[in-house]
Amino acid sequence: MKRIAKFEKVSKERFLKDWLDEFQSETRGGAEQIYDKLKLPKRATSGSAGYDFFAPMTFTLKPGDTIKIPTGIRVKIEDGWVLKCYPRSGLGFKYRLQLNNTVGIIDSDYYGSDNEGHIFCKLTNDSNDNRTVTIDEGTGFMQGIFVEYGIVVDDEQDRIRNGGMGSTSP
Repeated sequence: MKRIAKFEKVSKERFLKDWLDEFQSETRGGAEQIYDKLKLPKRATSGSAGYDFFAPMTFTLKPGDTIKIPTGIRVKIEDGWVLKCYPRSGLGFKYRLQLNNTVGIIDSDYYGSDNEGHIFCKLTNDSNDNRTVTIDEGTGFMQGIFVEYGIVVDDEQDRIRNGGMGSTSP
């Protein structure tokens, strides 16, 4: 196996800003406690392709509900690789839990972005059989898989990213 990436926490300041922007009823002290307990993504077994992202808090989604989660995680990836994020397979199968953008794409240059490459996850319970899902704090809810990619021979792109979603659009 090639070792091509390293997960890290974003800075405490970055996390607190993003968490409190998203969960405005949360206190700074509560957000600091969440940050201190964040776990870096890990594979469940030696044969697992996906790195599990762990829920920073317990949350419940009724059918049709959506939540945007600042994970507190960033990843430094070698050029030529991308991290693709998906819901955990069992959650998708049992509850139709889905990422709102279908597949999250974390590019190697996102790490150096002005938001420190903070990975967010926006989930929707798309249940069509009226099932509510609860994800407990510390439970895997999303998985990331590293994939190598290529570019065309006449590619001359030299733009530099500075932002998150939508920042690479012209």
